[in-house]
Amino acid sequence: MNDRPNTPLLDKVNSPEDLKQFSDAQLRQVADELRSETISVVSETGGHLGAGLGVVELTTAIHAVFDAPKDRLIWDVGHQCYPHKILTGRRDRIRTLRQADGLSGFTKRSESPFDPFGAAHSSTSISAALGFAVARDLGGAPEHGLGDAIAVIGDGSMSAGMAYEAMNNAGHLKKRLFVILNDNEMSIAPPVGAMSAYLSKLYAGEPFQELKSAAKSAISLLPEPFQDGAKRAKDMVKHMTVGGTLFEQLGFSYVGPIDGHDMDQLLNVLRTVKKRATGPMLIHVITKKGKGYAPAEASLDKYHGVSKFDVVSGKQKKTPSNAPSYTSVFAQSLIKEAEKDTKIAAITAAMPDGTGLDKFAERFPTRTFDVGIAEQHAVTFSAGLAAGGIKPFCTLYSTFLQRGYDQVVHDVAIQRLPVRFAIDRAGLVGADGATHAGSFDIGFLSNLPGFVVMAAADEAELVHMVATAVSIDDRPSAFRFPRGEGVGIDLPEHGVPLEIGKGRMISKGSRVALLSFGTRLRECEKAAELLARKGITPTIADARFSKPLDENLIMELVANHEALITIEEGAVGGFGSHVMQFLSDAGVFDTGLKFRSMVLPDTFIDQNSPKTMYDVAGMNAPQIEAKVLDVLGIAQIGVATA
Repeated sequence: MNDRPNTPLLDKVNSPEDLKQFSDAQLRQVADELRSETISVVSETGGHLGAGLGVVELTTAIHAVFDAPKDRLIWDVGHQCYPHKILTGRRDRIRTLRQADGLSGFTKRSESPFDPFGAAHSSTSISAALGFAVARDLGGAPEHGLGDAIAVIGDGSMSAGMAYEAMNNAGHLKKRLFVILNDNEMSIAPPVGAMSAYLSKLYAGEPFQELKSAAKSAISLLPEPFQDGAKRAKDMVKHMTVGGTLFEQLGFSYVGPIDGHDMDQLLNVLRTVKKRATGPMLIHVITKKGKGYAPAEASLDKYHGVSKFDVVSGKQKKTPSNAPSYTSVFAQSLIKEAEKDTKIAAITAAMPDGTGLDKFAERFPTRTFDVGIAEQHAVTFSAGLAAGGIKPFCTLYSTFLQRGYDQVVHDVAIQRLPVRFAIDRAGLVGADGATHAGSFDIGFLSNLPGFVVMAAADEAELVHMVATAVSIDDRPSAFRFPRGEGVGIDLPEHGVPLEIGKGRMISKGSRVALLSFGTRLRECEKAAELLARKGITPTIADARFSKPLDENLIMELVANHEALITIEEGAVGGFGSHVMQFLSDAGVFDTGLKFRSMVLPDTFIDQNSPKTMYDVAGMNAPQIEAKVLDVLGIAQIGVATA
């Protein structure tokens, strides 16, 4: 365990109210101690570090000026919320982050009154904050009352249309509301700090000034070599809104840009706007991801998501992989296909590293498109590419694809456009918990007419499914794969397109058939080994396709077995439901077939190791074994359930 940092002032903080006892100089020290504590915590737990380090001063200043939980502080995404959790009475549990029965890595309403709105996906904060502001003015009276609403949103999250929808509505309603734009991506020369300080002074007087006039006068005071950089800062904000208009045109008063690591500036501006604001305010704060921790500042991803690490060196303690990850297998397979086919293009929404497309981009930079946090656009952009004769691979996490579902239906499926959806993070994902669990894609894609929906049972199958998707040129298709490493089997040199809608027989047995869709196949094989000790040899088949179903394979299984069990890493309404519908239409149940469908339970499963989460879901080998014995009516004594 790393030595704990010395934090004499932070030790006195059990709630944000305790910050109000400190002078401004002491608050700067609190922030320094908070940064050290955050680094120490994440070195033991792993998690999202860079974003949190970038908002240490901002978090401290907000809590020192405003009155949470009456004032509602809403963190967009939640990657940056660890310092917030430390200041809001959870320091004693902070080293349980992302662990079983521990603190969530994101804001979570059920965890604390200081988390008024849960978030693990981006661009929700302004909408939620406006909801709180309107609820306040309509007489809403939840516990702690309703005061100000403060949304902290990153510049990356501002690329999502929902943020602008919310701002447009907020400007129209003219409700008092604070939106803090945490801008941690801009590269601004140090002299911009002079402009920031000047702007802060301007806004200390009334009225709030428009950006265009304030920034213009600030720039004119800077030495000539610095003016270009300052203009770029102004222009970035000026053009970051709809149609090139200013935030003011959306009805917001604008303050900034200010230095997000200058406690004096932050306190000055926040106190001023709290005192004087009558309508929606946008406060533009410049921060640096990984601020104050050299290894994070030097890292390309600014230690966005890290495993446990050594504080002194910054070296991460990663467990060596025994097999390549599904994500890397997908990326390498797509690269090989793209080397043969110049029409293949890859699209992602701000997740090039997480989806493996960073490797594809290195090889094919002109055929890789990162559209930012804009999943709806990613889907329709892919649809346009497909209509234009390109073979797009729209590569998203399962939970992020949810955000573009209308576009999947309206822009892709109805038009039968051959967009290929590569769906990462299928099934339960571990430490990120319910917010990132890919539970619903099987259901919401399989019910769309004309869609081809595949799931890889192992990494070799994934290679073939990439090739299959390339070959499908007359309709949309999707293939899903989980987070983490594969099962360790040999990979084919080149993928071979599968016959559409055809599964495969894995092993033949008797009495009961296990029909797996996805990576539970390995657990089915383990369950068969357990059952063999009891003299039961189940048949095992890999469906490969949820749509279209391999009806011949299913009928073969039904004809030769008294029971059929489907297994999938998805919620009810997916593969098993489609199999049951087919069997019902075929009248199979009229003759007494025993049928069971193993799916994720009708609840959101909290963070844990993936294995434990699947134990909770009842979908590991012992639970599959138990299901077989139950459906066959065989009594059990002392059967393990975990």
